[in-house]
Amino acid sequence: MAAWDATRERSLKAGSNNKGDVLYWMARDQRAADNWALLRAAALAKENGSKARVVFALGTITTERRLDFQLKGLVETGRDLNAKGFAFDLIEVADDAGAAVAAFATAHEVSHVVCDFSPLREAKQGTKDLVDALPDNIGASLVDAHNVVPVWAASPKQEVGARTLRKKITDQLPRYLKELPELEAQGPPLQPTVDWRPVIKAARQKTDRSVTPVDWLTPGSKASLDALEAFCGDGRLKRFAKHRNDPNVEAASHLSPYLNFGQLSCQRAALRVREERSKHSESVASFLEEQIVRRELSDNFCHYQPHYDSLAGAAPWARDSLELHANDTREHVYGRDALEQAEAAEDVWNAAQRQLVRQGKMHGFMRTSVWKATGADGTRRKTLMSTQAHVLGEEDSRVDGVAGRGAGDGAVPERQVLVGWVRPERLRGLRLERHGHARHGLEGARGLRQGPLHELQRVQAQVRRRGLRGRLAEGAAEVHGRLRAAGEEAEEVSVCAPPLPEVYACKTET
Repeated sequence: MAAWDATRERSLKAGSNNKGDVLYWMARDQRAADNWALLRAAALAKENGSKARVVFALGTITTERRLDFQLKGLVETGRDLNAKGFAFDLIEVADDAGAAVAAFATAHEVSHVVCDFSPLREAKQGTKDLVDALPDNIGASLVDAHNVVPVWAASPKQEVGARTLRKKITDQLPRYLKELPELEAQGPPLQPTVDWRPVIKAARQKTDRSVTPVDWLTPGSKASLDALEAFCGDGRLKRFAKHRNDPNVEAASHLSPYLNFGQLSCQRAALRVREERSKHSESVASFLEEQIVRRELSDNFCHYQPHYDSLAGAAPWARDSLELHANDTREHVYGRDALEQAEAAEDVWNAAQRQLVRQGKMHGFMRTSVWKATGADGTRRKTLMSTQAHVLGEEDSRVDGVAGRGAGDGAVPERQVLVGWVRPERLRGLRLERHGHARHGLEGARGLRQGPLHELQRVQAQVRRRGLRGRLAEGAAEVHGRLRAAGEEAEEVSVCAPPLPEVYACKTET
């Protein structure tokens, strides 16, 4: 059982009052269990001989899909807190959450405010507004309850990529990755302190109600633990190492919406999956790499890079490359409507967008593949798709944009293809292997670049199980001819004839 580690907390403001209640401003981590910030507030209150209470500042929620998922989770969290004697209050705010929480803290004469950590600028501004508005006698502190290793303990600076952050995190896992203590009751159960009916009614009037809730996902902390257990026990964890990047194989955990809204602790997910290491050591290691190192790399980037959501925050080599190709001829130029309606020439893009709209999230590998294909306009397009398609499984539509891609990928060589110079996206996502055979007939297509990708997709769409070898050879010859005409020597494409599944995200088709 892990004891409280003081490095999880950063002081924001000293206070002189030690007699009032301790207020926890819940924001990023919307759960009662496995919550270090709530545990800290409860411990401070116990030291002072007082009680801890929780407040949530509810802003405008853009779609009914997000509203349904978030508010149902908060209803459950409030119920769990009340059952253990914690008052749970909700205040509706516009853009002044910090000042509103400060006014609430002052009115209730609390002694200290514990805040959730978030690396995003709006959350940081809210915390600053809180500190500025609090009276001198009320203290405040910040607790990273979201990351396994607190972002400031993992590294004091922006890391180049996962390769530089990995050792810094893994060396500290024995210290931080331990079983969390259970939240103790601080008194008899309380009656519900929030009347949710008018809250939900008022919130729905401000949302886009055309985006209906999803039916494949149950919100709430209990459902998140059920989903975690299902992932560990139904075979997906066993397949994770080999097939996590294959959209055609059910190997994804589907935990991202719960992690996004803080209904599931990242530390709890890591601990539960680690219990299976004797059975599936490779998959467990792969999951922990994604869940801890890669996810915390995103927090590191956003925390230390003020321009995390624009090209100004991109690595110099990425900005130079995009500037170099700014005037390249594009074979397809799309408007907003074409992208939203999945009417691009790319079957892969369209499938990913359809899944995003219908399910509220997309396969993780498809997400990174689509963003990589967006080019210099990637940040804008990604924000467009994430906002209009109503993502459930991503904390902020700007966090994983083009600016952050260099952090994970590093620099790549330039390669001429068709017109101008572009990044050589080697279609590794389209050469997904199974039982030693290629998927989608792209075996050996390492030399085919991003430029003719749409042609390969059209070839795939025409291929059927019967006559695969001949048709693919004919299509490959056509692609080779186009490449030669453009002045680039095409590499040989070997041909195989495995059973051909539908082109990506086929499960999203109705």
